[in-house]
Amino acid sequence: METIKYTGKLQRYFRAPIYMIILFVAGDVLVYLQNIKAGALVSVCIIIYAAIALWYYRTCAARLNEEIIHFATHYGTVQKELLNKFQIPYALMDYTGKVLWVNEEFARVTGRDKHYNKSITSIFKEITREEIQKAVNDNFSVELEFGDRKYAADMQRLQFHEDQDADAMEIMTEADNFNSLIALLLFDQTELDYYKEENEKQKLVVALVHIDNYEEVFDSIEEVKRSLLTAIIDRKVNKYFQNVDAIVRKLDRDKFMVLFQQQYLAKLEEDKFSILEDIKSTKAGNELEITLSMGFGIGGNSYVQNAEFARVAIDLALGRGGSQAVIKNNGDVSYYGVRGKEIERNTRVKARVKAQALREIMETREQIIIMGHPIADVDSFGAAVGLYCAAREIRKNARIVLNTVTSSLRPLVESFSEEAGYPADMFINSEQAEEMADAQTLVIVVDTNRPSYTDCPRLLEISKSIVVFDHHRQGSEQVVNPILSYIEPYASSACEMIAEVLQYFSEKVHLKSNEADCIYAGILIDTNNFMTKTGVRTFEAAAYLRRCGAEVTRVRKLLREDMAAYKARAEIIRHAEVYRGLFAISICESQELESPTVVGAKAANELLNIVGIKASFVLTEFQHKIYVSSRSIDEIDVQQIMERLGGGGHLNVAGAQIENASVEEVKRRIEDILDIMIDEGEIKL
Repeated sequence: METIKYTGKLQRYFRAPIYMIILFVAGDVLVYLQNIKAGALVSVCIIIYAAIALWYYRTCAARLNEEIIHFATHYGTVQKELLNKFQIPYALMDYTGKVLWVNEEFARVTGRDKHYNKSITSIFKEITREEIQKAVNDNFSVELEFGDRKYAADMQRLQFHEDQDADAMEIMTEADNFNSLIALLLFDQTELDYYKEENEKQKLVVALVHIDNYEEVFDSIEEVKRSLLTAIIDRKVNKYFQNVDAIVRKLDRDKFMVLFQQQYLAKLEEDKFSILEDIKSTKAGNELEITLSMGFGIGGNSYVQNAEFARVAIDLALGRGGSQAVIKNNGDVSYYGVRGKEIERNTRVKARVKAQALREIMETREQIIIMGHPIADVDSFGAAVGLYCAAREIRKNARIVLNTVTSSLRPLVESFSEEAGYPADMFINSEQAEEMADAQTLVIVVDTNRPSYTDCPRLLEISKSIVVFDHHRQGSEQVVNPILSYIEPYASSACEMIAEVLQYFSEKVHLKSNEADCIYAGILIDTNNFMTKTGVRTFEAAAYLRRCGAEVTRVRKLLREDMAAYKARAEIIRHAEVYRGLFAISICESQELESPTVVGAKAANELLNIVGIKASFVLTEFQHKIYVSSRSIDEIDVQQIMERLGGGGHLNVAGAQIENASVEEVKRRIEDILDIMIDEGEIKL
């Protein structure tokens, strides 16, 4: 009893009578000053009060201590019992993971005895010694499974001092390190995870389904058969989505809206959206195949946002040539069914509308800057020259961003000299473009639709007026909010698109022979001398340029390569390796080559002339990047392969640029991608 010392508020409570006596004495002094008899009477009262308080302390102190100790013991017992009966599994362990104490619920859940003193890892393999060490430094949580239940295991470090109660000290004596005692609490997450999963499954998916070539197909059949074909298409679309308990509503003659639960989306993904292939077999007097594009929106914070995601997804599907499904899950985009060819359209209505819109935009701008992609090729340069001519037609000054002039491009660039009547600032670099650009400057991007693939990405941030002309399929990265976007994957080249636009830009755009040669050369290079991705409109564009003064012989001379490049191309072909008997892979040695990427692209085309080769890949290390040129004839969709490398392109022509990797690493990645796609059935041998 003598060792017990009261502290804090309890100490002040027991000392209250002493404080009162001191206060009474001070008051008694004042009373004496007023009246001696009254002061004497108060003194007697103070003495009696002090005597009673002293007697009470001396006679009741022991009993008071006993009652306080009894209460504290009872209170500690209640606390210990409450912890022991705690409904949440609770355990204490040392910094090594050795179990020191568990409550009844922990023993029940784990099936272990209350005196179990082995490592916690023997119960939960997910809680390793490394995980426990993290908890020593800071609170830590681990997700684990035990039996058929899922738990969140929270570990917290406990701090103890020498004046802790006996129960705590008793446990601490079993620990090797007093300052590293760990409390483990198990929170059952099974039902929570179940309801979260159910909530995810029942979220709304908004889908938009468009018939890509509705007008072309229906114009090609007899009128009496059109209603039959419409009914067959409607029935197939409805039947396909009935399997996923969907609501299908027809918005227009060639458009549907579909609503269903997210749990069924995996089922559609698993069969690769089989309706894309099934719809092609629909026949009711039509010779053309019918193709669908589908856009799915999920992951939004509201139904409205999912609908917006679906709209973006269908735009991506149509912008990539149609006949595919695109899923936009917030920031992630997935593509399915891109093996089909782009839908070629014979109508030029879209080209005329875009040409008129471009003219109206150009007329309202004082400054125009045109740019393509880094290490500009002939197609990018030719398209830029065509738009330069369009600006000149309405007496607007335009400039072309050109940072690198390759050996293949130099003969074309040299034809635009001051002696030939062109301004000295027709071609500028990125630094000059950034200095002269402002928010009102019209920036026109050609031959690419990816901001990071432009010659000067900074311009897209400076200007608020951006126009895009491109023939590559769209990916998840795109120019944000362009005022005019003309992206047609069916076109053979950007030069073909610009040649069409020029025909409708004004009554007759005057092109000089060297300008027509540049645009014609772009078509020639991208179609591999009219052998790849060539349609009716490609030849019509070439005919227009021929009428404007383009000459095939002169263009051929401009596109000739030097002996070093020719030998390098031959070496690429000679050292090519054939992977799995179908894919030619080779490496272009870029030393002593001014334009190694161009040489690699030409070699990739040449490799397709080898019997049995379905796709070719040429890797070039240039300017601290690995450039991959990939080509195929018709069976392999090289765009899918390049997208997995972070690139893109077309069904038969695609490429990628990889940083922070060696040529051998990229080569292995291509081989791994080919293996995966073959195993998944994306590539059929």
